[in-house]
Parts: sequence; structure tokens; C-alpha cells
Amino acid sequence: MVSLSGTLMLIAFFLYLASTIAYAVAVTGRKWRNKQGEMKGNHWGRFGYIFSILAAVCAIGYFVIRWNVAGHPPVSNMYEYMTFLGIAMGLAFILIYGIYKSNVIGLFTMPTVMLLVAYASLFPREVEPLIPALQSNWLKIHVITTALGQGILSIGFAAGLIYLIRTLDYQKPGIKTAALEWIMYSITSLVGYIGIRYLFKLMNYEATFAYINEFDAEAEMTYSLPALVGPNQAEMLSDGRLQPFFNVGANIRSDDLNTVIWSFIAGAVIYLALRLILRKRIGHAIQPLLRAVKPDQVDEISYRAIAIGFPVFTLGGLIFAMIWAQIAWTRFWGWDPKEVWALITFLFYAVYLHLRLSNGWHGEKSAWLCVIGFAIIMFNLVFVNLVIAGLHSYA
Repeated sequence: MVSLSGTLMLIAFFLYLASTIAYAVAVTGRKWRNKQGEMKGNHWGRFGYIFSILAAVCAIGYFVIRWNVAGHPPVSNMYEYMTFLGIAMGLAFILIYGIYKSNVIGLFTMPTVMLLVAYASLFPREVEPLIPALQSNWLKIHVITTALGQGILSIGFAAGLIYLIRTLDYQKPGIKTAALEWIMYSITSLVGYIGIRYLFKLMNYEATFAYINEFDAEAEMTYSLPALVGPNQAEMLSDGRLQPFFNVGANIRSDDLNTVIWSFIAGAVIYLALRLILRKRIGHAIQPLLRAVKPDQVDEISYRAIAIGFPVFTLGGLIFAMIWAQIAWTRFWGWDPKEVWALITFLFYAVYLHLRLSNGWHGEKSAWLCVIGFAIIMFNLVFVNLVIAGLHSYA
């Protein structure tokens, strides 16, 4: 059954890919004329939508089967959570597309879903019993609601990014275009990490260290990439492996920090290669494909997505989280790093809605906030969850 769930997720991944291709053709392909001679869009957007629905059906099949096998919701570790976040974003897109019929949103959303699923697949995928701290019905209530909220908020990011690429003037380089290129570089870093991680996985690369953990006890840590940074008071136990250039403190997950550094290196290589091929900034190269996009429409989509996703995230990420924290740890709030960044996420989107509704921050200002908000979500999910030790480090 575990194998079946994995197969369904793999099928869903390729359906997301098919959807991406269909939307790419819909956005960049030629239009057709109806019997009255009027120009109409091509039919590829419909195919993209059908593929996205089929992908969602397969992904839900994966989720239900894995839940049945494990006996608990499959959201208890990084593989399961990141996969479900991708599924949630795909479901949110199906809802948004049904309202706005925007092919360009599909062109940006489907690859994001694929990247989330591909990134998730790099974590251990074994079905394991829940640790005592997670053995509660609040797991399904808190975590699933949070992921659904983040998935809907992610649509706001896709729409905001489209708005910026469509409207920024690349003929006048400045801070804005540089910031947008940094976003492009960040995306290539994720792609680079996935690629380099699979490369070393095929090589069966491992490097094991003995070190002193945050509890001042001896422990071992295994790296899946060559060590640029090592754990606290590290001693290499594997022969013929790269020695780290420096070590970090006990409260830092050095293997995950090492992964982040490798991601930036791989991203830089891919980004520079693309710049050499395109002979212009990546955003500038994409811009001509979006000339038919109506900025006002994608601005509205980004706002609607956040207006829906914000209360869902607030319910799961703060209210349900605090109730579970009181039950599990006898306190509603403890300033754990994960809790702090969940609060930061809530406050940021609350400020976004206030500025949009009260101060008239529409268009470009709103789009930048959408992109920054998604960056905060990903920082919380990846860096805070993996690198900084805390009560949520079991994920």
C-alpha cells in the first residue's frame, strides 16, 4: 500500500508537469479564429486544467492511502508536510482557475507545486510511528489547516510574481529589477539543490561525524552532501570525505545549514548559465511572454487568494496551534522559533490586508508584499524548521 501511494504521487507529479506544458503552450501559442472570424485563445488551457484536476485526484489518493497505512495524517515529517503543501497549492489553484480562467497563473503555479513535491522527495519517505508529542487529534486539525492556508497564500505569490515580471521596466535597471532577479536566483537555487542532491544520492555519498549536540551529549550526524560546515566539535568518522572548513554551534543543525550553502552554490551556477544563454536578466527574458496578461486581473487574484488563505492560516497556524500547545506543553505560547515565525507570518499578512484595504496599496506595492510573504513562509518551513533547533525540530 505504501508503494501504491508513492506511485500515485509520482503519477501526480507527471500530471503537474503535463499541466505546466499545456499552460505554457496556452500562454505562448498562437490564437485561433472562430466561425465569425474573432480571435480566441487556444484550447491548451483547458487541457492544463484537466491535467491539474487529475493530478489532484492522484495526490489525494496518495494522501488517503498513506493515512490509512500509517494510522495518522501524513503530515508529521518534512516529506509528508511539503508534499501536502504542494497538494494544497494545487487544490487552491483549481478553485482560483475555476473563477478566473487564467492560464498564466497555471503556468507559474504548476511548476511551484512540482518544485515543492520534488523537494519533499529528498527527505526520508518511510512511514514511521508518531512520536509521543504528535500522538493527538490536534495533529490533523492544526497541521492540515495550516498547510491548506499556506497553499492558498502561495497562489498570491504566483500572481504577485506575474504582476512584477509583467510591469517592471527592465530598460531602467534599479533596486526593483535587482530584487526581482534575486527571486529568480532563489528559484534556481531550489532547482539546483534538487539536482545536486539527486546527483550525490546516485553516488551513494555519505559522510558521518561524531559531535556534541545541544544537550552536551555525544551523537552522530550523517551528511548527504560534502561537508562545507561541520557540527559542534566534530570528528569525521568516514574515510576519504571532505573535511569541513569550519564548525558551528550546538544549536545549529549543521547538516541542513550545509545543504542551504550547497543550494546557493548550485543556484549560482544555474543562474549564471541562464544569463549567458539568454544574454539578459531572467525576468526580462520572461516578460515578453506575459504581454497579454492583464495586470489588474492578476492583482485581484493575488488579493483574493490572500483574503481566503489568511483566515485559514490564522485558524491552523495560531489558534489551533496554541490550543495544542496548552494541551501538550501546558502553555499557550513559549517563543519557540517556529511559533515566533508563525506569528511573524500572521502579522505580515495582517499588515498586507490593512495596507490594501485602508491605504490603497494595489498593484506593484501589493505584489511585492505577496512575494515577501511567501518568502517568509518558506523561510519558516525550511530554514527555521531544519536549521534552528527547537521544540518543532522533530519535523
